[in-house]
Amino acid sequence: MSASTLTASPGANTPGGASILASPEEHAFHRAATDPDYFAWLDHVSSAAGCAHPIRLLGRIDTVDTTTEQILATRSTLPMPDSIIYKACGNRRAAVCPSCSTTYRRDAYQLIRAGLVGGKGVPATVAGHPAVFATLTAPGFGSVHTRRTSKTGQALQCRPRRDEDWCPHGMDLRCDRIHAVSERILGTPLCLDCYDHQHQVVWNFTAGELWRRTRIALERTLRRTAKNRGIDPTTVRVSYGKVAEMQRRGVVHFHAIIRLDGVDPDNRNAIAPVPDGIGLGDLVDAVEDAARHTRYITEPHGRINVAWLIEWGDQLDIRPVRVPGDGTISDEMVAGYLAKYATKSTEASGHVSGRLTHENIDLYADPLGSHIERLIHACWSLGGHIPGLKLGEQADRPFGRLRRWAHMLGFGGHFLTKSRRYSITFRALRERRTTWRREHTDTAAQHDDETTVVISSLNYVGAGWLTPGDALLANTAAALARERQRIGRIETTSQN
Repeated sequence: MSASTLTASPGANTPGGASILASPEEHAFHRAATDPDYFAWLDHVSSAAGCAHPIRLLGRIDTVDTTTEQILATRSTLPMPDSIIYKACGNRRAAVCPSCSTTYRRDAYQLIRAGLVGGKGVPATVAGHPAVFATLTAPGFGSVHTRRTSKTGQALQCRPRRDEDWCPHGMDLRCDRIHAVSERILGTPLCLDCYDHQHQVVWNFTAGELWRRTRIALERTLRRTAKNRGIDPTTVRVSYGKVAEMQRRGVVHFHAIIRLDGVDPDNRNAIAPVPDGIGLGDLVDAVEDAARHTRYITEPHGRINVAWLIEWGDQLDIRPVRVPGDGTISDEMVAGYLAKYATKSTEASGHVSGRLTHENIDLYADPLGSHIERLIHACWSLGGHIPGLKLGEQADRPFGRLRRWAHMLGFGGHFLTKSRRYSITFRALRERRTTWRREHTDTAAQHDDETTVVISSLNYVGAGWLTPGDALLANTAAALARERQRIGRIETTSQN
């Protein structure tokens, strides 16, 4: 389509020349047909092309010689297409930005897998270390609709009972249905009034502390085992990579890779082989013992004078990661599974929102509403003002931050965490990707990376694409590039 043809199309322009293109497609065709620097613009936005809400930056970038402190080159954003730099938002949530969450998921996969088989700075010897894949769940806070299966995988009835089972509120707690995987009723209580919503949001809020205490108990058990066998207990430690998954009932549970390591007395930061005399069976027993016996009681809430017991649920699954011939899960399966859940949040429960405030809390919280509305109300209520406390004391009290995490149903931790020595960091992976991009540009090759440093003086000017047409063009180009990469990987794999 030529530029003249597009200009003459009905509704394309007003008599005064102002564009009133009616759809993103018309915006995209207009730019592709009339902009002489269209391909330069596509190349300029390629690093953020698939992002749903890219960050727009304005300013300059200086290349400085570290030995002489002289500015070797300066690039301003003004001569660039759109006079700005587009940077991907980097959001890990698939519901917010599918493209950035894909990058995050791939980084998470590399991070988890490197801790299992080595690579990216992790010694390959970790592949021989004992490791388990543990799933730790939350306890029950009331009866909910669930999908049960037998040991053979056959679907079972939700909550069958031979006799009537009525709750104090007059609700029948029986359910003879076999629920489908996609049913929205899954995870909802059989009686909303019987369900302990306050206990659940407090458990979400304190789950990180429960994990910390469990990890300490695990290491103490392993060191005690080593000491009983004549092994120096200071030469044994555990490393882990952990992902939180939000269940449909709105409570998190943890999937963790727990690896047994040795400690080199001369270099305690290094990953050493596991001492002889302690192995996989001891690790499994220690994880189970720590999960079964770690519990604590919170401080009483200042307004309602209630304390809650924080412990793990009865469902505990501990599997060795790699044992030849017994059909256990492989390292690739584990890394892929954890990476998948690292990009999810509260979507499984049916709730997706940003941070809640006094202005919009009434849209999501209701003490007599749905299950999720009651959970959000519990967060907001327990995190509220306590009479008699000063303003500074309000923020320091145990449950003072529950309102901040009401949109996460009380959970305020990171969805993917790891111990320091388990694997490489997200930051290191991003820096390597940035270095690779700079090495493959013409300007980066003009200077020695060992004696130069890039200093960015950029200011935030907004988020999102300037027009719907720009978003369509950029996302389409990114989709085509991803498809070419996918086909290339398939062809490379088939040739090998």
